[in-house]
Amino acid sequence: MRKSTKWMSVALAGALTVSLAACGSDSKDNETNTSNGGSTTETPKAENVTITFQNIYPDPSTPAAKILDKIVKQYEAEHTNVKIELDSLNTDQQKAKLKTQAASKEVPDITIVNPAAQMKDYVDAGLFAPLNDMLDKNGLKDTFQEGILNWYSFNDNVYALPDGNNVAVMFYNKKLFADAGIAAPPTTFEELLADVKILKDKGITPMVMGEKDTWTGSFLFMNILLRTNGPGFLQSVVDGSKNFSDPAFTEAVDAFQQLVQAGAFQDGATSMDYNAAENLFKTGKSAMYFMGSWATGAIDQSTIGPDAGVFKFPTVNGKGNTDEYMLAPGSAFAISANSKHVEATKDFLNYFMLQFPKVSFDEKNAVTLAQKVDGDFAAAGYSPLQMEVAGIKGAVKGGDLSFDNTMNPATSQVHLTSIQNLFVQKVDSASVGKEHQTAYDSNK
Repeated sequence: MRKSTKWMSVALAGALTVSLAACGSDSKDNETNTSNGGSTTETPKAENVTITFQNIYPDPSTPAAKILDKIVKQYEAEHTNVKIELDSLNTDQQKAKLKTQAASKEVPDITIVNPAAQMKDYVDAGLFAPLNDMLDKNGLKDTFQEGILNWYSFNDNVYALPDGNNVAVMFYNKKLFADAGIAAPPTTFEELLADVKILKDKGITPMVMGEKDTWTGSFLFMNILLRTNGPGFLQSVVDGSKNFSDPAFTEAVDAFQQLVQAGAFQDGATSMDYNAAENLFKTGKSAMYFMGSWATGAIDQSTIGPDAGVFKFPTVNGKGNTDEYMLAPGSAFAISANSKHVEATKDFLNYFMLQFPKVSFDEKNAVTLAQKVDGDFAAAGYSPLQMEVAGIKGAVKGGDLSFDNTMNPATSQVHLTSIQNLFVQKVDSASVGKEHQTAYDSNK
């Protein structure tokens, strides 16, 4: 599935628009009928139901996990016959577990999927329930930003509901920059490399990367490719007008390797997962962290919160528009088509998504949602970091989706492994392009 990214800048620009009022569920546990001359007849109590909710919020200290916990407890209090059983994993663990579950057609009642190419095989296998009817309930569909659900739709059916609408940015520690004598964030790749050297000379880890979860390195690499080529490189490969031997791709590999060889990343980056790397940044142990804007709330509420800032990824060799970003329509909630409690699960997910914007706003984590938010961020006391990210999202001029959200899974796996290998050893950049092209030609 290939879609235009033109809508994305509109949707992101609308991330601060109103309006949403959280609604309750329509389900009822017990009702008393007083018809027939005033006699009372109590309807049977609803059966007990357990809904398994697989998610990617394993750290209970993060805003995302707190929001999940709050809404789940709220629902369970209002629906005493329902138990929500959480299966909280980090991103790569969840992806691997879901593949195993899908192979045996034992997908949990609710699971997490990523948009476009990453969820297509699951949809084609008939593993997810269409959610169109649920979206029409209580006006849920109208709470989403324009166009965002397209990334989760196949054959006019929506199969998952996203938790966010994000862009990739560079977070940085203002205090560590000042300690190293760096007056302002870099605006060019050359300045970024120079800052890496300055920071290292001061004994400061320049940047963290949780490359045990291979998508993290790819996310950064693809942002460099966005600068050297502009948007649409992978689509050009699919269309046949370009291939992975293109100079823009080789130039991006060269630049990525320059960062690695300059010692930009912490030791053991390939053995550290996403959460561990983020915690290094949040506790002041590195100066920079390239990640999706979904990390804003967790960073803002961390040890370094008041010292945290954000900047646009710089130009590379004078190329690229810094208002173009890696676009990240969020991970999304899908319901198993084989669930024993499809309707009960839909009722819960409908409730969850209707409550999600309000609870996220209250938890100071609503800037990056995929839904419209009713509230004044500044008046509610959102931090300078949150407002900086909101300003960036409001000025997005387009960009690209990640590699694994665009290409088929087999080619994506070769890509992820290839980029991870660059953290371990320096290789000929042209050979990286050939490796990618061979994988693509073999898996069209």
